[in-house]
Amino acid sequence: MISRYSVASAAAVAAQFLLNIALIDRWTLTADALIPATPREQTQRAISSIRKAIISRREEGKPLRFFVDYLVPLPPETKAEDIDPWPGGLAQMYPYCEDILGEILKGVVTDPTEKVSSQVISAPDCCGFFVQESKSSAKNDVAVLLFPGVDQLKQIEDIEAMVGDQRTLLLFNKQFQRPADFGFLNRNKSQNQIFDRYAQGFAFQEFACRGEDLKLTFEHPNWESCVICEEEDGPDQEIPLLSPQSERPKYEALEQKINEVLPEPLWIRQMGKAEDKGLKFQRDLKRMQGNKE
Repeated sequence: MISRYSVASAAAVAAQFLLNIALIDRWTLTADALIPATPREQTQRAISSIRKAIISRREEGKPLRFFVDYLVPLPPETKAEDIDPWPGGLAQMYPYCEDILGEILKGVVTDPTEKVSSQVISAPDCCGFFVQESKSSAKNDVAVLLFPGVDQLKQIEDIEAMVGDQRTLLLFNKQFQRPADFGFLNRNKSQNQIFDRYAQGFAFQEFACRGEDLKLTFEHPNWESCVICEEEDGPDQEIPLLSPQSERPKYEALEQKINEVLPEPLWIRQMGKAEDKGLKFQRDLKRMQGNKE
């Protein structure tokens, strides 16, 4: 459970975290990489994509409602041997996301006020509500629900009514994926209230597909996909998969494309490296011995 006090007490840690993410490169990639090379770049791309999405939906007369899937950087104290870098779950992530959200909102809103207002909607679910107002026009205000889950369906409905049609509402790192997550009784309601109204504003997602490290990004108006192959003697290799598309790629299409560009599974490629160069621990041992000499 979180409280405003626990969130506020983590402010010093979060401030240091923001300084660190400006310096730490979590992904060693090429300069023209499809995915963000640093946490700060992810934030800048999110700002740009959300702004474009708002303009596009406003011109089309569609609801200014968006999903934002932001890949939260690992805390600076994370070690390679850590099984779970977030043992505190969403409660541990909350203060980090609070500061990240502040930076994103300042970049999205035209002529923003100095302070972002916030309140905890549900302490047990770690769900928070944020509003960045604009000095020039109320229609430029942007509201955000952080970590909304299936138990917040009524709150989403109430906040929708409060925000109104002229202002933007973001669901940031939602804790549900499909109407079925809301259960039989609320499935249709969630479809009508959320999934039929919200569009993707920004996304940086990662998961395993056929054992490969797959990355998905959405920057308005398209989704892009790639596989990251770790290289011991140089920067990681980024292999693009499907062509840019407006709809999120299906798992089956991604798997089929991976089979085309990487016919050999990861474990076979790793065995090939071991045969050619020896096991990794043996290579590391030889490298250490060489340094001593």
